[in-house]
Amino acid sequence: MNRIKEYIDTGDGTAGTLLIPKLIMEPLIEEVDKTLLPRELAAMTFGPGQIQGSTFNVNLETPNTMDVRETGEGAEIALDAGDYSNIEFVPIKYGVAIRITREMMEDAQFELLNRQIKLAGKRFAEKESELILTALDGAGATTSGGAQITIANITESMQDLEDNDFTPTDLIVGNEVLNDLRNIDTFVEANKVGNTDMLQRGFLGNIYGMNVVRFSTQVGTATTAYVLDRTQAYGLAIKRDITVENFDLPTYDMQGAAITWRFDVKLLRSNAVSRITTS
Repeated sequence: MNRIKEYIDTGDGTAGTLLIPKLIMEPLIEEVDKTLLPRELAAMTFGPGQIQGSTFNVNLETPNTMDVRETGEGAEIALDAGDYSNIEFVPIKYGVAIRITREMMEDAQFELLNRQIKLAGKRFAEKESELILTALDGAGATTSGGAQITIANITESMQDLEDNDFTPTDLIVGNEVLNDLRNIDTFVEANKVGNTDMLQRGFLGNIYGMNVVRFSTQVGTATTAYVLDRTQAYGLAIKRDITVENFDLPTYDMQGAAITWRFDVKLLRSNAVSRITTS
């Protein structure tokens, strides 16, 4: 705690009144970090060193192509081959510029420019989760729930993946869906679920073998959930990681920073994702 200024009220005071200094706490109380999607959920992440041009393609083997046929003795063996497709990643530039006058920096109670740069870093992380969720909206199947998510909704979406030979590994949920899960008796009563994780941790670590991952309402829709196979669902491309360039504007008596990022996210296999919507 630093002594900033002493305020003395003499208009209504009496002789001998104690001087009471006004103190301002130096630390800044930062905003709460939002719950974001971890990068481990991506099937693959390509860094700047792996991306040579402005775009690049990822090759995919088309499922269920090539057929094996019964062949008679001495008969010609039937020709067939597997098919392939590709997904094009196009990293897009995102950025924000910060300008602060010299007077603001002189009068601020904390390092204003550095704080703004740190805040921008949070916003880029939130943008990443937002873009991932937007990509997941292209899921190959959608389960339409009611006012609350049900066990049947979850298992239906799991079957959507399994019907296409994918394995449900993760259940990504918004806040309202998470609240629904907390109110499903099967996931709360220890005699049904077999443990007390819901009561101890606030929600289950996993449901039917799937990891439960929550995202903040500020980066996605609270009433939506996604079942996915993390080994096949989506990929990330980072052409330029978050970059900070400081600059001076002497004619405006300002300092600032330009923060940029080149990024793209693409669904690799839409059938590896099933979307659950509630109201």
